[in-house]
Amino acid sequence: MRWTGVGDGKWWRTAGTALMRVIAVWAVSTLTMLALAGALPDFQLQSDDGDTVTRTAFTAAWGAGAFGLLSALVWPVLVRSLLIVPALVLGALVFFLNGSLLLIALRLIPDGRGDAAPETAVVVAAVMSAVASATSTALAVRDDDAYRRRLARLADRRRRRGRSPAPAEPGRDGPPGTVFLQLDGVGHDVLVGAAAAGLMPTVARWLADSSGHRLTPWRTDWSSQTGASQLAILHGSNHDVPAFRWYEKETRTVMVSSRPASALEMQRRAIERTRDGGLLTVDGASRGNLFSGGAGQLALVLSMAARRGKGRRSRAGYFAYFSDPANATRTALSFVAEVLREIGQSTRARARKVTPRIKRGGLYPFIRAFATVVERDVVAAAVLGDMFAGRTAVYADLVAYDEVAHHSGPHSRDAEKVLVRLDRSLALIAKIADHTPRAYRIVLLSDHGQSPGETFAGKYGLTLKDLVRAGCGLPVPRRAQRTRSASEARDAVRIALHRPVEGQEDEHPAKLSDPIVLASGNLGLISFPDIEGRASREQIERSHPALLSTLANHPGIGFLLVRSEEHGSVVLGPGGAEIPVAELTDDEGPLADFGVGAAAAVRRTDTFPHVADVMVNSMYDPATGTVHAFEEQIGSHGGLGGEQSRPFLLWPRALTDPLDIVAAETAEGAPVPPGGGLVGAEAVHRVLTRWLQESSGPQVPVRAEGFAGAGPADEPFPGQAPAPDAPGTTA
Repeated sequence: MRWTGVGDGKWWRTAGTALMRVIAVWAVSTLTMLALAGALPDFQLQSDDGDTVTRTAFTAAWGAGAFGLLSALVWPVLVRSLLIVPALVLGALVFFLNGSLLLIALRLIPDGRGDAAPETAVVVAAVMSAVASATSTALAVRDDDAYRRRLARLADRRRRRGRSPAPAEPGRDGPPGTVFLQLDGVGHDVLVGAAAAGLMPTVARWLADSSGHRLTPWRTDWSSQTGASQLAILHGSNHDVPAFRWYEKETRTVMVSSRPASALEMQRRAIERTRDGGLLTVDGASRGNLFSGGAGQLALVLSMAARRGKGRRSRAGYFAYFSDPANATRTALSFVAEVLREIGQSTRARARKVTPRIKRGGLYPFIRAFATVVERDVVAAAVLGDMFAGRTAVYADLVAYDEVAHHSGPHSRDAEKVLVRLDRSLALIAKIADHTPRAYRIVLLSDHGQSPGETFAGKYGLTLKDLVRAGCGLPVPRRAQRTRSASEARDAVRIALHRPVEGQEDEHPAKLSDPIVLASGNLGLISFPDIEGRASREQIERSHPALLSTLANHPGIGFLLVRSEEHGSVVLGPGGAEIPVAELTDDEGPLADFGVGAAAAVRRTDTFPHVADVMVNSMYDPATGTVHAFEEQIGSHGGLGGEQSRPFLLWPRALTDPLDIVAAETAEGAPVPPGGGLVGAEAVHRVLTRWLQESSGPQVPVRAEGFAGAGPADEPFPGQAPAPDAPGTTA
């Protein structure tokens, strides 16, 4: 493998730069050791009779060099052997073992001049490791060539050990691999605007190149969120996923897409329905996703975090990445910078009284830093390692933009800066592709967009749950009692309770238990746990006669979906609008503002076994593109309305146009998509499957037997050790 600057007459410059870095790190480590020897009474670098300054400096240089050499040669072996222990035990052992290396280094100093108490050695070793890594990272902080070379060496080491596929021929003949990069939450219009504004020059270059990439939008299902979209993209089905979170009456369970146990169950159901393992069953890798896609190589995959036994390896990515001190220091520094950046941005937003605005204190700065720095770096490194290993298909999710847009807004300056940094990651991956053992096609896509708007609670002073409880005549918090919405709901309840229910004049309606109200962006779900199966409109109105009219006529709500015993499922809207689902159209009625395909999306969700008793979609203003999230988000997704339902697909021109694939399916008898175009995440799955077949030949589906498609336990990045059998983390 050849790199720029190697073999073209400039090899001496690369070697000289590396040598200067080694000398600089050694010098800083020596000064650090001298400073620690002067500050710590149990740490000495002199003989009992004392030494000259020159002699002491020589002793420090010897000790620092010996410690650095032991760290470089012995530390990777120690980390690799320690990855079999749980994470908490590993965290404690790291300090003691590092201290042990320092004690050995001190014993290697001539004439026994180096000495330290064991507890002092732990402190000295930790400080010196941090300083050395920080110095090395600072010298190469934006040196992507050095980063690529390190990954290349790791990949070559792994191949020499026979742990990964053999590389292609030097001419890179053979079928290309495919890398699918999901920019979580980036809508089609946001991507186009960012490319045009120069925020994403890599994307702009791909679009401008006549032989580069092509771009098309696609439409999500009603549930426009990662759980539904990515499940269908990777596993071919999102049937019975009505929202990001929903209540299942038969088990009295709240399913949440971001919980490992729920993600595992969602994946199992999809595999059972499709009867194949997923998009990545053939030599695939899944990185940073909610679901595995049937990949054999897994890192940071949420659904795998809930598994027991050998396959529980979702934290492999973290251990593999952070076992390299340079990676750990580089990411740690960026993490701190991102926390400070968020604090500064939120303070500036408050000072300027930016609206809409939500609270961004507490743990959020650290959550944001994790999503925008740690997750990005670990996933990007995993993708680069997969490319050097020559994997056939890689699917990775980069969640940075989605996290920031929720709290700052999808068109905010904060979110734009995240797009700039994501584009740098894309540029690095694209540059790496020129040096991998096989050629790679890079497909960029998103799972949904985001729609801006003030939160429902911010606009009306009470949450959807408060409004539902007020409409049921139940107590609400004092802050909500003073709002106009709650007052009107209470008045409606009083009027309704004095009006006899038809056919029920002589009996008191049965009281239901408190409703369960869940929010998924601007989509709300209301369930009555005491009613077996899906509650009907008539059942709800017998116990809570004011609830449905209160919700349907609220200015912050666009429409409701509820089942009627007389008319089947109906959509309710303002002014007493009531339209059977079978008669819904996109042109008139409550769905008129929501665009093409809204009626079909509602009809499809209505068939789900676990659709809520009442599905609530917020209002949508087509003039401003705004919605009102039922969660604390000023950039939201999860329901219908605006940019959230319009993600993108960016693909190399060598691959078949997705619309041609849809047209071929229609010609073979598939239903015509409402409004045309690429509709639904399941259609995206079929397109990506077709592209893999075009790139690498027919993909052999893995049939599901019990829980299939999960693949074997993960092997981490090239040259790194296998991960411990430890609990997973979120994707």
